[in-house]
Amino acid sequence: MRILVVEDDASLADGLCNGLRLHGFTPELVGTCADAVEAWMQGGFSAAVLDVMLPDGSGADLLADMRAKDDRLPVLLLTALDQVGDRIAGLDAGADDYLAKPFDLWELGARLRAITRRAQGQASATITWNGLEFDPARMAGRIRDEDVHFSRREFALMQALLERPGAIVTKDRLEERLYGWQDGVESNTVEVHVHKLRAKLGADFIETVRGVGYRLSEDGT
Repeated sequence: MRILVVEDDASLADGLCNGLRLHGFTPELVGTCADAVEAWMQGGFSAAVLDVMLPDGSGADLLADMRAKDDRLPVLLLTALDQVGDRIAGLDAGADDYLAKPFDLWELGARLRAITRRAQGQASATITWNGLEFDPARMAGRIRDEDVHFSRREFALMQALLERPGAIVTKDRLEERLYGWQDGVESNTVEVHVHKLRAKLGADFIETVRGVGYRLSEDGT
């Protein structure tokens, strides 16, 4: 999942983004409200991690403005302020969840998975499709009574397909999920990861729609 991270503290932002990558997320970092709005409006994010105190304004005010535009991107607020009133103000501004600094990266990952799951109307923490039990928390799965483990980018690609089971996901969209703004993308990177996933899940698990992209086979349950 691509996550918009809005945090102006360089050391915290670096640790936060590195931690998100370890949990299988693709973070995109900005440090101001202005840059956040520009990135936010471009779309393509599964959720946002938003600091409340930013150099050019309040993250809570930014969130309220986006919610006023009926933007429904799941948002987790971060702040150093730990008063009940601050938590209430953030949630009333439209936040889906809230964490006070300092925080545990494992908890942050779990909360991001929870708010994106709710946004997709998914009750279970695991996703089942065509015999695969996919567990985002472990970046792993189980198929034909065997455990399957995914690399970070295999996991990201699989998750993108499972979000729209049976629907075609374009190659450009998959590359967007696999790589951040600063990453170089090789021309055959999606094909390589699809090949590796087929080796783990079965040759027919992912279909190629030539000239368009990929989709999960239609006989899923």
